[in-house]
Amino acid sequence: MIIKRKVRVLVVDDTIVYRKSVSDIMEELPEVELVGVAHNGKIAMSKIASLKPDLLTLDIEMPEMNGLEVLAELQKQRLGIGAIMLSTLTADGSEMTLRALELGAFDFILKPQSKSLAEGKNEIKHLIQPMIQAFARSKFAYTLLGKKDIAPQLRPVIRKTGLGAGLGRGGISPPKPHQTARLTAPPARKGKSEIVTIGISTGGPNALGQMLPQLPGDLGVPVVVVQHMPPLFTKSLAQSLDKKCALSVKEAEDGESLKNNIVYIAPGGKQMKLIASNDGKNRLIKITNDPPENSCKPSVDYLFRSVGDYYVGRTTAVIMTGMGSDGTKGLEVLKNKGSYIIAQSEDTCIVYGMPKAPIEAGLVDVIAPLNKIADEITKSVRFF
Repeated sequence: MIIKRKVRVLVVDDTIVYRKSVSDIMEELPEVELVGVAHNGKIAMSKIASLKPDLLTLDIEMPEMNGLEVLAELQKQRLGIGAIMLSTLTADGSEMTLRALELGAFDFILKPQSKSLAEGKNEIKHLIQPMIQAFARSKFAYTLLGKKDIAPQLRPVIRKTGLGAGLGRGGISPPKPHQTARLTAPPARKGKSEIVTIGISTGGPNALGQMLPQLPGDLGVPVVVVQHMPPLFTKSLAQSLDKKCALSVKEAEDGESLKNNIVYIAPGGKQMKLIASNDGKNRLIKITNDPPENSCKPSVDYLFRSVGDYYVGRTTAVIMTGMGSDGTKGLEVLKNKGSYIIAQSEDTCIVYGMPKAPIEAGLVDVIAPLNKIADEITKSVRFF
């Protein structure tokens, strides 16, 4: 896709250092038009009508009107404006950021810790530029904060590249919105799936918050998840999901044995894989400090490969909303070992990156909308 129109950005932060750094970065990005700055949420709201931003970079903790209050007001007014949050790496910061995502923020970045101004600015730029590009391309970015339809003047003008008449191994057209498409017959399997593994990124907390509660509490298999997030945030995510789900949800711990009906979230800033116990009878979680893959830590590819080693022909793998293509190489390994692969449909992804790559590579068995993924998972562990 080629974006024809710049994203209009309003920078909102009560700290002058970050307000200046982020606004300087916005002026450097070719896809961005910086329309203004504000040092708290109240001032930002007063400027929105005249500046007409498409996107706010929004600090969470501010006087008079904080970032969460801004998001709530944007939802209330249904303005169709997006937000990328700037968060701190603290337990309180992680909980507030998850709340911001629940309120409709597109994504978040961490404010750099203990770095020089120049290093911190470079880090923010490296993180935020692909987010803004993904925001501009997303079908749903402008609707996250409550606007049902995107005003024509706010729609990015795009050109779609043709993919040919077919899609995937089944040679079929993409599914219509909210319909499930089966691209292949079920792969050569050794019976029902005995594990579910999920890879997900941008838009993930909300997607998981909708999908995982639809799984039955007696699913009968373990679920292992990589959600791209930094340390502390994955623990807060697991705690939040645990309150919503019939399954137990927890942040994974090194050395624990996999148990049925538990969802294990990979810890942020670490890699997670499966290994065999000393007696070879059980599968254990191994948390490592191995390097990032695809610039991700935790990495979906890293987890998927290890699942393939121990559950040949007995795995259901799910790839969901997110930027980039982390997970595609791991899905190729799983596919060659008889796994059943489900991808989230484009029409329900906040960002159609991570599902798109394996779909185009012909690795996927089913393309399902978000509200049907749990059904597909359940069938794969009970009826195949």
